Amino acid sequence: MGDVLKALDANSADLLQYLERRIGITDAPDVLSDVMTIAWRRTGDVPDDPEQARMWLFGIAKRSLANAHRGEVRRANLADRLRWLAYDQGPVAPAADDGLTTRDCIAALPEPLAEIVRLVHWDGLTLAEVAQLEEVAPSTVRSRYARAKEMLRAMLEEEPLASVARLKQRTG
Repeated sequence: MGDVLKALDANSADLLQYLERRIGITDAPDVLSDVMTIAWRRTGDVPDDPEQARMWLFGIAKRSLANAHRGEVRRANLADRLRWLAYDQGPVAPAADDGLTTRDCIAALPEPLAEIVRLVHWDGLTLAEVAQLEEVAPSTVRSRYARAKEMLRAMLEEEPLASVARLKQRTG
């Protein structure tokens, strides 16, 4: 274990520079942490000679760079496929400003009520599932959901922005 610590201590700055020159200063520390993790796991394989230990670490760094590059290629390919799928399907979500008033009204609810509404209407959970997730009785979720719907109905029936401002003053 001491050999790997000595080797890492003596070579980490050089390894970081090596990685930075190849993948940039933002990604190099992540790859260096992979190198250190691999070296730590393979502590029995560290050569006794300091120069051989250095080359052993650089070999790990080279393979880690290759892995990082393959991962980047996979992510880029996946992003391309997702873009094509989205292009073929057309928009799957409403426009960002659709339902803005409703979202503002939901955000103005007390947080426990707002979360129930989001879980039911945005995430598609049933009230029983919400109760399980929130670790409360189903009857509690049903009554909170009913209260949230009542508050939302009242806010949406009157001037929504005035209603949101009034509710925020009352709860905030």
